[in-house]
Amino acid sequence: MNPIVSIDDLKKLAQQRVPKMFFDYVDSGSWTESTYRANESDFQKIKLRQRIAVNIADRSLETKMIGYKVAMPVALAPAGLCGMQHADGEILAARACEKFGVPFTLSTMSICSIEEVASATTEPFWFQLYLMRDRGFIERLIERAKAAHCTALVLTLDLQILGQRHKDIRNNLSAPPKLTPQHIWQLMTRPRWCLKMLGTRHHGFGNIVGHARGVSDLSSLSAWTAEQFDPHLSWHDVEWIKEKWGGKLILKGILDVEDAKMAAQSGADALIVSNHGGRQLDGARSSIAALAGIVDTVGDQIEVHMDGGIRSGQDVLKALSIGAKAVYIGRPYLYGLGAMGEAGVTKALEIIHNELDITMAFCGERQITQLGRHNIDGSVYL
Repeated sequence: MNPIVSIDDLKKLAQQRVPKMFFDYVDSGSWTESTYRANESDFQKIKLRQRIAVNIADRSLETKMIGYKVAMPVALAPAGLCGMQHADGEILAARACEKFGVPFTLSTMSICSIEEVASATTEPFWFQLYLMRDRGFIERLIERAKAAHCTALVLTLDLQILGQRHKDIRNNLSAPPKLTPQHIWQLMTRPRWCLKMLGTRHHGFGNIVGHARGVSDLSSLSAWTAEQFDPHLSWHDVEWIKEKWGGKLILKGILDVEDAKMAAQSGADALIVSNHGGRQLDGARSSIAALAGIVDTVGDQIEVHMDGGIRSGQDVLKALSIGAKAVYIGRPYLYGLGAMGEAGVTKALEIIHNELDITMAFCGERQITQLGRHNIDGSVYL
C-alpha cells in the first residue's frame, strides 16, 4: 500500500473497504451537490501570506474550545451511521480523540449508544442533539448525556426536515437498511468490513432503539424517524433545551448573520457556522464564505466555530485566520475510520495537525491563538 499522506489517500482507501451504500452516505450532498462542492472549492480561493526570517521555533497548536484545553482547535463533528463505516465506529473514533486530545461529538443517530461509548472511554465527550417531536424522549436523552458526563451539548438546528440526497435514494439506503440483492452484492465485495461487523453487537441505533416510545427494535425505527424531526423548531425550544441541559451549549447550523445574532442572544457558549456538510439546502453558501460576516457581527459576543469542507490543515488555518476559534471535521475522520478503524482516525488527526503546524510556520506564526486576517492575502480574501 502506498504511504498515506493526505485525507484524500484515506478517502480512496475507505472507498475500497466500505460498502458503497455507506461510503456514499458520507461522500454525498443534497440535490446537485453544489454546496457540498463549494464547501471544499471555496477554500482554494483563499490565499495565504508567506512570511520569512521570523522566529518560528517552539510552535504550539494548543488552545481552548469553550473553555476546554485541546491539542489543536479541531473537534470531530457529529456523524450519523458512524458505526456503519467500521464496526464500533463511534467507540473507536472517541478513543482516538481521547488519546489525541481533541473533542469527539457523538450523534443522536449513532450506532453505539451514549452509554456504550462512555463505558469504553475514560475522558468526557460531547453529545449532539436533534430536537424531536417526542419531548419526553429528548428529556431522557439529555439526562442520559448528563449521566455519561458529557461536557457539552451540540444542538443541531438545520435539520427540521431531511434534505434529499440522491445517492442515498439510488442506493435504497434506509434506517434501518433493508437488504436487497444490490446491497448483498455490495457486502460480498467488502469481506473485511463484513467480518468486523460480525464481531460486534452494535448494529442498530443505540440511542433510540429501546429508549424511544414505540421503538423496541429496528423494524419499528423507520416509521419513528420519519415523523420525529420537528418542523416547528423555534428559538423558544432552544431556550428550553438550554434550561434542561444546564451546561455548555453549542448551536450548530448557523449560516445567516440574522440567525447568528439570535444565537448570540440565546446565551449559548458557541455557534457553528455550518450548512450540514452540503447535505441540506443545496445552493446555500459554503461555510467558509459565510464565516467572515458572522465573525464580524457576533464574534465578540459568542465563540464562533465552523465546519464544512475542511480537508487539510491549511483549510483549518484559513478558517482560524478569518476568525473561527475552532473547526470540526466530519468526512476526513470518517474516511480514516472506514479505511483503518481507530488507526485511521488517528491518522486523519495526525495529517491535519502536521499540515496545520507546517502551514502556520510558513505564515510566520508560533502560536495558533495569534492567527488572524493578517495571515490572509487580502487581494483574494472572500
